[in-house]
Amino acid sequence: MTELWNESDAGVLRLPSGRLVRGRGLRHPLDPGAPVPTHGVYLLGKQPPEVPWESGWIRWPDFRLPSDRAGARVVLADAWERAAGERVEIACGGGRGRTGTALACLAVLDGVPGEEAVAYVRRHYDRHAVETPWQRRYVRGFGEG
Repeated sequence: MTELWNESDAGVLRLPSGRLVRGRGLRHPLDPGAPVPTHGVYLLGKQPPEVPWESGWIRWPDFRLPSDRAGARVVLADAWERAAGERVEIACGGGRGRTGTALACLAVLDGVPGEEAVAYVRRHYDRHAVETPWQRRYVRGFGEG
């Protein structure tokens, strides 16, 4: 069994089910002593750099929404499933807008109502998470879809 994230580590969000997911900004290098994920999901407008762990990519330009929303739903649902027993990392460039939006979508998958998920992530991850009105609308609609 893989060791899970430590809830007190930087960027780690505890979902209501107890699943732990780490959000991160790729422009901020990992602390050399920080644990590495077993699975990462990278939210970038272009192909992410290679990493030595399993990873997925959602084409997601900065300040926008995923280019393929159905594909994003599949990748995020897989990340949520994996978070039950693996160290899952969700990351974009800065770690707030796209990462916060994806974390809020995971919260919806975890049972948080879509209209409450952004507030949940802002309270438990980063108060500036989910940066645009369309990202907030995307989260609200994520549970319907």
